[in-house]
Amino acid sequence: MSRVISARLRVLRAPVSSRIAMSFGALRYRSMVLVEVHTDDGLIGRGESWLNYPPWAAQERVATLREGVFPLLLGKDARRITEIHQLLCTELDPLGRQWGAPGPIRQAISAVDMALWDLAGIRNRTAISWLYGGRCRERIPVYASSLGPADVPEQAGECLASGHTAVKVKLGFGRSADERILAEARDVLGAETRLYADANQAWDLADAISAAPLLREFDVAWLEEPLRGNVLTELEELHRRTDLRLATGENIYGLRQFREFAASPAIAILQPDIAKTGGITEAVTICQLAAAYDKKVLPHLYGGALAFAATLQLAALATPVAGIEYDVRENPLRDPLLRNGPVPAGGLIELPDEPGLGVHVDAEAIAAFTELDTELTVD
Repeated sequence: MSRVISARLRVLRAPVSSRIAMSFGALRYRSMVLVEVHTDDGLIGRGESWLNYPPWAAQERVATLREGVFPLLLGKDARRITEIHQLLCTELDPLGRQWGAPGPIRQAISAVDMALWDLAGIRNRTAISWLYGGRCRERIPVYASSLGPADVPEQAGECLASGHTAVKVKLGFGRSADERILAEARDVLGAETRLYADANQAWDLADAISAAPLLREFDVAWLEEPLRGNVLTELEELHRRTDLRLATGENIYGLRQFREFAASPAIAILQPDIAKTGGITEAVTICQLAAAYDKKVLPHLYGGALAFAATLQLAALATPVAGIEYDVRENPLRDPLLRNGPVPAGGLIELPDEPGLGVHVDAEAIAAFTELDTELTVD
């Protein structure tokens, strides 16, 4: 047995030199909750909970983990990952529904599930991707994310200089600003670079329909989360009236809803976030759904080092994953937390093969960014 004897969480935060704007707000800090699961056989597994919004999310996540997740986890056999995942979802999802906030519950569960899979890989001295029946690839395409709304020519030029062959811009800042962003990006990137766009649910249906000619003019290959509320029937109406290729998934919680989106002809690409949706266990099942409906998966990835590593493991084991989102904006909580972490080259990234999450974290760097550190142990 490998019994969980303690669970530790740390809130990490790092300022960025220039704000990272989205249609609904801006990031002034990079933040994450790092969870460590300790077992009685002396092993430690690590996971990450997404924490970008709102600015006070850390307080909620600490409470959810300490009061809701950790008490259910302590004392359990860490090898029984599927059983633990089911227990956490069964016990806590109803609270999320009543609270009106299913996302924070699943984001907390994600960190623990990730840590348990990291433990499994470390225990078996192999990367997580080998534990699911073998790897399907050793490298995968990446797309640079996310440019705009300011300094687009400079950002696009840096992407080209770094060898990126696909780039995503942020939209939803008003028609004139959106047109400028697309024009500046396409002008620098040229016709050979694939261009994607993300509106972060900024538009209503009429706005999105009116934006379709502009997106076609600049040869945008797919559009992410165009509609406020992400309502499937409205997305289907948008697709019917414009034939745009649509992508969504970072704000979908639960397999039932993912199945509905996977089954819809309007949705071309599913985008689960491994640090939001429920961890590796849930993400693998979503990839199986995608395969059943012949849909591609491009995981949402806009977090820190451990979410990055876990997403690369998912890419190594799940055939439907067609590419990886690579955040090119300032992110002190990704590369600086890893020792010799993978970086893209020529539009591709190598998928690490070390035990567990496949990467080596830098304990000193983690300590340098830690704002809060707390631990629960078995009595």
